[in-house]
Amino acid sequence: MNQSHSGTSRGQGERALLAEIRQRAERGARLGQKSGLRLGIGDDCALLTPRQGEEVAVTTDLSIDGRHFRLDWHSPEAIGHRALARGLSDLAAMGARPVAAFLSLGLPRSLTVAAAGRSRAGSRTWVERFLDGFLALAEAHNTPLAGGDLAESPVAVADIVLVGAVPRGRALLRSGAQPGDLLYVTGALGGAAAGLACLAELALPARPNPPRIPKKLATRLAAHLYPHPRIAQGLWLQRRGLASAALDLSDGLSTDLAHLCEESGVAAEVDATLVPLGLGANLAQALHGGEDYELLFTAPPAARLPRAIAGVTVTRIGRILKNRAGRPTMTLISSQGIQPLEPHGWEHFS
Repeated sequence: MNQSHSGTSRGQGERALLAEIRQRAERGARLGQKSGLRLGIGDDCALLTPRQGEEVAVTTDLSIDGRHFRLDWHSPEAIGHRALARGLSDLAAMGARPVAAFLSLGLPRSLTVAAAGRSRAGSRTWVERFLDGFLALAEAHNTPLAGGDLAESPVAVADIVLVGAVPRGRALLRSGAQPGDLLYVTGALGGAAAGLACLAELALPARPNPPRIPKKLATRLAAHLYPHPRIAQGLWLQRRGLASAALDLSDGLSTDLAHLCEESGVAAEVDATLVPLGLGANLAQALHGGEDYELLFTAPPAARLPRAIAGVTVTRIGRILKNRAGRPTMTLISSQGIQPLEPHGWEHFS
């Protein structure tokens, strides 16, 4: 977020917003000096200095109104949290520690001004509340906001770039699974999909603003609105060298497991009775729902894995098999027997 832009710039409006973002990001920038951020917001580029012997991990993620969130369903705080959580989850899957975040926002002007008829002190803008959610999660994971861009846009868009660091040659990859390895997940699955379904019911009446979440439903909706990227768990697996392959569950177990099988050249078998279900979730939501941001990983049978890593449960849900012609790449064992497991999670353009 350099201090001046041409093109869609709107003078003092953009500069004032940039100044506010920079001020709010300064605390994280000071913390980031320990992780590798040498220079943050203020110049044309940020400067990063990884530790000796580390590789840089970079991921990007795009959040678009109407596709990844809805302004009439999701609070600004939840949208900000979710935008960052998506990228942090990618770093977790690689066993990388976060170094810095970059945020580019395209926003309708209405989201940058206070509500009409209220004083500046009495009404906070949408973008201020978005930053509340974004920066709270960033601080929780020592991830300074180091730059980005701003533009006026007819559609709300949040584009993030996350930079992480991992010891050279130690990153967790999708391509290391071997036949005989066991298949594990962290946490529980399907809670995000169940929460989204619940949120859709609350938002059914046509209204321009997100619904108020009743206290009795807050816990049920938390997995969708405020997912927890598994940074600590990814770092634990990377440091101990126990996982042979890993990725995060963003598109749904069935689709993400297909990615792991493809990259590793293996097949997989999932036991439906072992899949841990999130609050209010059913098996279909756990298999195909997506946005759980848990870790899916494989490990050799001899690996001694704890029941929980940094307070999050670890559950064995299946095993890795040889990929054989004439046999489905993924199978599901249930009370109905063994059946093909088709990837029915999220896929753009499908």
